[in-house]
Amino acid sequence: MSGKSLELRKFVAPEFIYGTGALSLTGRYAQNLGARKALVVTDPGVIENGWADKVCESLRKEGISTTVFSDVTPNPKDYEVEAGCNVYDKNRCDIIVAIGGGSPIDCAKGIGIAHANNCSVLDFEGVDEVPLPGPPLICIPTTAGSSADVSQFAIITDSARQLKIAIVSKMVVPDVALIDPETTSTMPAELTAATGMDALVHAIEAYVSNASSPITDLNALQSIRLISNNLLAAIKDPENLLYRDQMMTASLLAGLAFSNASLGLVHAMAHALGGLLGAPHGLCNALLLESVIEFNYPTAVKRYNQIAKTMGMKLTGIHSEEHCSTLIEGIALLRREAGIEQGISKLGVLRETIPQLAKNAFNDACSVTNPRPVGMKEIEAIYERAL
Repeated sequence: MSGKSLELRKFVAPEFIYGTGALSLTGRYAQNLGARKALVVTDPGVIENGWADKVCESLRKEGISTTVFSDVTPNPKDYEVEAGCNVYDKNRCDIIVAIGGGSPIDCAKGIGIAHANNCSVLDFEGVDEVPLPGPPLICIPTTAGSSADVSQFAIITDSARQLKIAIVSKMVVPDVALIDPETTSTMPAELTAATGMDALVHAIEAYVSNASSPITDLNALQSIRLISNNLLAAIKDPENLLYRDQMMTASLLAGLAFSNASLGLVHAMAHALGGLLGAPHGLCNALLLESVIEFNYPTAVKRYNQIAKTMGMKLTGIHSEEHCSTLIEGIALLRREAGIEQGISKLGVLRETIPQLAKNAFNDACSVTNPRPVGMKEIEAIYERAL
């Protein structure tokens, strides 16, 4: 038995219902939570695809009235949380239902804790800084990537500092997650690719995290396996529910892994890019992953080699010095075939902005659990390599 198996640990996860038709249970679960007036937090794209209407219909069937808040943008801002909180209070809501990708779900988490604690969502930055839980929260993901529906993380952009803050607390774990693979069927190819790579980074960083455990390892490796086998198929055949199901399962498993093992330098650096430049989170992760693996590899050789094997890469018969490049080249091939070309410069990164990005990444909570200790100069060098 490994030493990690003997360590005292806490694991958090919401109740979750998985499978086709889960979305239609929204009203029933809201009723079970005693709801009478729901704030439905979503975004314009989810409304356009009809998923928000289905949620509202399910709620109304159970006699629960609804107010929709959809002023949510990618990388949700502190002022969007404040606006949603005002709508919640004005309409005297008693439950929050979030449907969408990571942005509406994180915004909904922020609305809940800001309402319950009567303060700014920015006051909760860090780990276990939320005194009181928010009202009941039901989350319904429409992307296979963010895993916000099962995590104890909420990522909010501080608009004044142009910085994404991490709120890590069991107080933001949803009461129920309704995970319906069918909701991902309307994702376009580029979103399927970006969110799929996001899930891959979640799983990889959870597996190499210095807070990993045998339980999170199981979830992380299975997630990596599923993504490797199904991401490209889901992009090429978007209406095939089997591939959508496998990717949604992968996202769920990655979420259960990173919510309990945390993340690493890829996410710390991606948060800095998203906060300063408003760049899409999944795309940032995809473009940074290879450079961070190159930096981390010497500190976690066995773990990265296991990732390579799980992704179907052959390391036998190859000199050990080539194992790292084999993994990086394999991930780069997956990224390219998913339609994502390398280079963070296309996100608007200039060399003169790198010192500020590195400072923000260094101070990000996710850098603490990176397997290799890192300083700002090293982060600057990684950004340079990723240009």
